[in-house]
Amino acid sequence: MNDMASIPTPDKADPDFWAAVTAQVVPAWAEPTLDDSLAMDDRVLDAVRALAQGISTRAAAYRAAGKDFDPVLMAAPDVQLAVLRSLYEAKRSVDRLAESAATAAGRSGATYVQLGAAWGGLKRQSARLKWPHAVVKRAAGESVPLAYAGGSAVIHHDPDADAWWYTATGADRTEEESEAVHATSAEAIARATEFLLGHAGQAGPEAAG
Repeated sequence: MNDMASIPTPDKADPDFWAAVTAQVVPAWAEPTLDDSLAMDDRVLDAVRALAQGISTRAAAYRAAGKDFDPVLMAAPDVQLAVLRSLYEAKRSVDRLAESAATAAGRSGATYVQLGAAWGGLKRQSARLKWPHAVVKRAAGESVPLAYAGGSAVIHHDPDADAWWYTATGADRTEEESEAVHATSAEAIARATEFLLGHAGQAGPEAAG
């Protein structure tokens, strides 16, 4: 683990903030503890139960009758089937979000070795097969497409200014075109990612990248 004191922590108003954001910290994470994993289970289960109650036929009958859905009804086999269906949706959400994170990391300089390591120790080739478009080889100055948080962006190079800029459309359909002021493509990608996160909105499954 890096000495924490050696990792720069500038505020967003500091002139070197984006340079620090685009410089990878190694290692990128600490392994989750068992407590971390169990806490994640609880958060996922909360989301899954909420969806299950929304799609459960039995829960819909209780709502139609104007009655509260007692938590003990979660034990009913049909409700557990709704939970199982909701868990499948949670898995699909994880897959979409993982693709978004892998793409944002890969377009900003992460390698397939690093992406695979983050995804539980996948080998480089397996990571490439899982996210074939996450890491792209491009010529200097070539535009870089990015999908994240249900929106999309394209990062461009302005040869006259020798700087990078981006156009982006968030999941909520808000659009932005930046000035050509970013010193590197990684910085422009980071700024575009920030915009897309801020305009995640309510994107449908087909919109997430």
